[in-house]
Amino acid sequence: MTRKYLYNILFFISVGFIYQPLAAQKKDTSGTGGVEIISAFKPILREAAKINFNPSPLPPDNTKPDLQYNIPNQNLLFAYQPGVLKPLALNIDSSGRFDNANYIKAGFGSLRTPYIQAGISLGDGETAGLNIYAKHVGSDGKRADQKFSNTQVDLKGYFRSGNNLEWNAGIGMTQARQYKYGYEPQTLSFSNDSLKQNFQTISARVGFHNINKTEFGLTYSPEVKIDIFSDVPKNAESNTVVNLPLQKTIGEDVTVDLGLTFDLTRLSPKNKTAINNTIYYISPSVLYKTSKINAQIGIRPSWDNKSFKMFPNILADISTDDHRFTFQAGWTGYIRKTTYMYLAGINPWLYMPDTYKNTWIEERFAGFKGSVGDHFSYAAKVGFNKINNQPLFVNDTVTALGGKSFRVVNESKMNVLNFDGQVGVNFGEKFSLITGVTFNQFSGLQDQAKAWGLIPLELKAAMRLQIIKDLWLKSDLFAWDGPRYRMKDGTSGKLDPAVDLSAGLEFKITKNLSAWTQFNNLFNKEYQRWNQYPVYGFNFVGGIVFSFDQKTK
Repeated sequence: MTRKYLYNILFFISVGFIYQPLAAQKKDTSGTGGVEIISAFKPILREAAKINFNPSPLPPDNTKPDLQYNIPNQNLLFAYQPGVLKPLALNIDSSGRFDNANYIKAGFGSLRTPYIQAGISLGDGETAGLNIYAKHVGSDGKRADQKFSNTQVDLKGYFRSGNNLEWNAGIGMTQARQYKYGYEPQTLSFSNDSLKQNFQTISARVGFHNINKTEFGLTYSPEVKIDIFSDVPKNAESNTVVNLPLQKTIGEDVTVDLGLTFDLTRLSPKNKTAINNTIYYISPSVLYKTSKINAQIGIRPSWDNKSFKMFPNILADISTDDHRFTFQAGWTGYIRKTTYMYLAGINPWLYMPDTYKNTWIEERFAGFKGSVGDHFSYAAKVGFNKINNQPLFVNDTVTALGGKSFRVVNESKMNVLNFDGQVGVNFGEKFSLITGVTFNQFSGLQDQAKAWGLIPLELKAAMRLQIIKDLWLKSDLFAWDGPRYRMKDGTSGKLDPAVDLSAGLEFKITKNLSAWTQFNNLFNKEYQRWNQYPVYGFNFVGGIVFSFDQKTK
């Protein structure tokens, strides 16, 4: 009974729990229709198991690394290509720039030699500048009429126009005065007017070039040069050269070069018909340049008045990795213009030629250059040249009394075996020595018996030594084997070999003032470069140099 009683009680309680929510749901019939959220479900990922690393230290590296260092020389003693040193002449660079090098150099010498030289630089050195250079020197020798004077004035300027264009211009004048003192015998007498040989040159130049390559890889630098040359009898010659070079860069190593040059000359002799002499040529070539190879392959079609000539233009330089040794070879040709101004620059005691034949030169050469260490450099070249229409000089012993004047004769064909060698030693500003030798063997002449007036062997040397602080010794040596000359009977004569040694000192007195002296022809040898024209014997000149307005950085 008891168990049955309990079952009944549990049954009624269960019915009550079920009936109560049903009754509530049935009772609330006026609700708003909303949904009542009892609870929100938030899914949570189970935390992932982590891997624990326990690194061990690396073993120590006891090996020595092989490091490559390239440290430049701290003494700034670089190898260089030797050249000719001219201690008494300051030649302004073709670009017309030197930074505020303003000075006046003046002196006087034993042969009544006045010497004055000046250089003035204006401008900022970057966008514009003007350089003025002037020089005058003269001497009066022991022989009658053995005197000369030379005056030179040059103005060169530059300025930048825009961001990629630079203009260069210059104008100058040279006045050379000398007398034909080389008559034999010396007892002959002439008036000064018949011996005077004065030349005047007025030069002008203008050009421009782009500083950086254009977007198409072009580089251009057109230039026009004009020289007006005249002598005392009022013979005048005008020389105009128009040069139009153009380069196109292709990639990093290849450049195409296309140059066009016009060279126009007009000689107007006094009371005679004018003579025109015109050449022009094109120089197309391909240049290939890498760190070891610099090669040029091209041609040079040329027109000499009405004659056409095709010249080769092949050059190559092959260097080692460190550029300490370079092999050079080439086969090239060109026309050298024969003008009155060119001939007078070689021999000032000449007659004005009646006719002109331009010289055709074809060169084949091979050689090398390089350096050993930081102080020694060298260069050597051997070549075989073919020359057509080479001008030569002979004494006029027929119409000129005493043979004091030279006539220009032509050699239609001539071969020249040439050797050039140079050696240089340099220890910074303390010591420098440069020597060079040139050997020429002339053969195959068809019109003349010898190469009249051409030097077969020549030696040059220049030294500069700093003895103590602010005291320098400079010395120059010139030596050559005597050239051939034509005697009165038409046979060949040979001038004696010559040796000319000069030395000079220069030392500072104050910051802006220096003193200098130059001793020439120390052996006192009156040798002859041209037959019957001995040079001055021993002579000296000295003076001071005043430098002003020096720009310091």
